[in-house]
Amino acid sequence: QVQLVESGGGLAQPGGSLTLSCLASGIAVSGYDMAWYRQAPGKQRELVAKITNGGSTNYADSLKGRFTVSRDDAKKTVYLQMNNLQPEDTAVYYCNAEMRAIIGRFDYWGQGTLVTVSS
Repeated sequence: QVQLVESGGGLAQPGGSLTLSCLASGIAVSGYDMAWYRQAPGKQRELVAKITNGGSTNYADSLKGRFTVSRDDAKKTVYLQMNNLQPEDTAVYYCNAEMRAIIGRFDYWGQGTLVTVSS
């Protein structure tokens, strides 16, 4: 059974920082591209950051320089370091694991962790 479990969300003040973690089980993480998405109230889910199985990263343009995605395949964990948080970063943050193979596409999601940025 594949599970992605996010942690590290909570309340942060504007200008503050949080680090989210996503612990994967049931998959060989090293073979997957891992990503963080977020969904704010009343909005569509959007890509925050992605890190490929080779370590390449890409970010939503509006978040470059504030957010950093990293992975530790030995720990089966992906991280999202979020700095200088702003109220508009308030959202549920979801972890995603994706692998495209000859036999098909594998796509898994976590349940999400809520980040609230407020003074």
